[in-house]
Parts: sequence; structure tokens; C-alpha cells
Amino acid sequence: MELWPACIDPDYVAGIRDFARREIIPHADDIDRRDVYPREILKAMAKAGYNAVTLPTEQGGAGLSHSHAAAVFEEVSYASGAVGISLITIFQAQTILKTFGNDTLKETYLPQFGQGLLSSYALTEANHGSDIRSLDTKAVRDGQGWLLNGEKSFITSGSAAEFFIILAETPVGVSTFAVPMGLEGLSSYIGTNSATFGLRNGPHVNLVLRDVRLPDHALIGVEGKGVRQAVGTLNYSRTLAGAISIGIARAAFDAALAFVSKRKAFDQRVIEFQGIQWYFADMMAEIEAARLLVYRAARALDDGVDQDRYASAAKLKAAKVATDVAALAVQVCGAYGVMENAPFGRFLRDAKAYEIAGGSAEILKNTLGKYLTRQLAAS
Repeated sequence: MELWPACIDPDYVAGIRDFARREIIPHADDIDRRDVYPREILKAMAKAGYNAVTLPTEQGGAGLSHSHAAAVFEEVSYASGAVGISLITIFQAQTILKTFGNDTLKETYLPQFGQGLLSSYALTEANHGSDIRSLDTKAVRDGQGWLLNGEKSFITSGSAAEFFIILAETPVGVSTFAVPMGLEGLSSYIGTNSATFGLRNGPHVNLVLRDVRLPDHALIGVEGKGVRQAVGTLNYSRTLAGAISIGIARAAFDAALAFVSKRKAFDQRVIEFQGIQWYFADMMAEIEAARLLVYRAARALDDGVDQDRYASAAKLKAAKVATDVAALAVQVCGAYGVMENAPFGRFLRDAKAYEIAGGSAEILKNTLGKYLTRQLAAS
């Protein structure tokens, strides 16, 4: 499974793969077992140039395409889905700032991502979930700035974040704010529903805002346009979420193939049974189909065309393929597949978690349905 879009230099992929082999794979099981944020790995990734792939060079990034970003996410997540999910919250923060932020925010924060700034994207609230059209977190004008009060829930990467993108409701609608950690009145705690069984990169936190004061320029874009900004940003991150799922699927496939090529049963290697070969044939075809869709979605991000369509389709397909492949990998490995010291439980838990996290299958189908109805109305 070494086919890459023509725009990606194979040497670039080889560099990422070598980094992941040296710096991530040896720690993947431990990160999952202890449910910790891989801070040192993310800092090392920034030093190697992988935390700001699509940011322009003048803003401290690599100035590369979203296909390159997808390659980074795929290879990193082949090593550890938890590291992939840690990286995606960084990408979300820099994307919304790059796309909608004012010059002050861009000049202040974008160069910091290439230097290793750890960030989180705080949308979710306990009473609202995926529906962010109205929020309990409020922001009001206060002199020359803003005053924020409320609580965000189940925030991924929040246990280690140094910077947050926070959605809050103002008098004219939901708006987006750039909030550095360490401000007076800003705190976090580990709530009751903090741990997940997959994509374990540290407990999800609740973020509490009590009279948190922000300067006027902390508002990202136009007041009241936060929902539109969040949805636009999710089109980018969902494409890379698809790449994460492909990485997990490939890892499960390769680990299972390595096992059955050595394991003997009934006087032959397990891979020599036709039924087992058919399983792998199906898995290989599904992974490649989903992978092609992910890189098509990455191209749509660069072209600025039909981003919601391709991003939603890519995540929908890739997440399901990853879960199906991980489950089959367990099956073909038999008793070894369900052992705690085997990696297959991690693959399956990570894959299933990403059928829900970052946009559930049902939400993605709704997005695709709306795309179709728009097309019909325009025809």
C-alpha cells in the first residue's frame, strides 16, 4: 500500500515514517495504557517540521499542500492513533486562525505552532453536544475587550493545551475566541465522563471560564459567525481524521498479515488458507478505496471546491473501513488477537472511537444529504 499522490515526494513520506518508527511506535502502547498526552512527541514533531505542514513559510510553517498533511496524519496514526488525535486539535486551531483570524492573532500565534504550541478546540458543552447553534458559554463586551463565562465539556487535548479556540455566544450569535491558557478565571478539571476507551491521549477535561477577560482582538473573524467558522474548519479536520483512520486500518492490516504469515495451523501457514486470503483481499481493497477518497478530499481543500462533500465522505468511509479492518484483524489472529499484550485491541478501540469523535457517521450523512439537496436545488 505504497501509492501516493503525484504531488507528494516519496522522500517526504519516508522521513515521516522514519520519525514515527523511532519516536512514536515504541511508546504507542504505553500512551494508550496510561491515557497520557504525548507532549514530548508533539514537541519533537514540531522540531522536525510536522506540526504546521500547511501554514505558509512566513508564518513558521512548511507551506505544503493538504495532501502532505494527510500523509503526515496517516503515518503518525499508523504508529499511534492517540498521537494523531493530539495533532489534529493543533491543526484545527491553526486552521481557524489562518482562515478567519485578524492580523494581530495571526502574527501572535501562527508562528508559535511551528515552535510546538499545543492547542485544543473547545466547542462541546454538556447540554449541546454536536448542536453548537446556541451555547451556555457567554461572551459580552467589556470596555475595550470581552468577558467570558461558562463551561466547555469533554475537550480533547485539553489536559495539556497551552492555547484554546473557544466558542461562546454573544448577543448577536455564536462567536469564536482565541484564549491562551494561564489567564485569570480560566481553569480545567477532569469530569466524570473524562476517559474514552479509544484514542486515549489524556483525559478529556471540562474547561471553566469565570469572568475571563480577553482583548478586543481575541475575537476570531466576525462576531456571530462562529458556527460557520467551526463548520468550515471541520471540513479541513475531517479530511485529516479520515487519514488518521487509514493509518489505524493499515496498522491493523499489517500486524495481522505479519502474524498469519508466520502462524501455522493444520500443517500450513494460516495465510495459505483461501478463506484467510479472501479476508485480506477485501481489507486491502477497502483500505485503498477509502485512502483514495481521503486524498481526493485533501485535493478539494487545496482547490476550494466541494470541501464539505469530500471531507464528510472521506471521514465516513475511512472510519468505517478502519473499524471493519481492525475487527477482522482480531478475527484472523484468533486467540492472539484478543490478548492484552497484542496491539489489536488498541487498533479496534481507536478505530471505533473515530466513528463518533470529530463528527459521527450520522452527522456526516446529514452533511452529505444537505449537499445533495443543494445540488438538486441548483440544477
